[in-house]
Amino acid sequence: MVLRVNGEPREVRAETVAGLLDELGYEGGFFAVAVNAAVIRRTTWDEAKLSDGDEIEIVTPRQGG
Repeated sequence: MVLRVNGEPREVRAETVAGLLDELGYEGGFFAVAVNAAVIRRTTWDEAKLSDGDEIEIVTPRQGG
């Protein structure tokens, strides 16, 4: 399926948020995920289903000032 991840179209095999993060190589847990502008709780990443055309934002914290 094709998703828009952080503004870029990506063809992926993953069917859940957790699967997408794994497929994209995200490790650890210092980021937030939104699907179609709705923040997905980390406790539901394994169950949060994705659909063709979904818009995904993966946000990582940054330090600075």
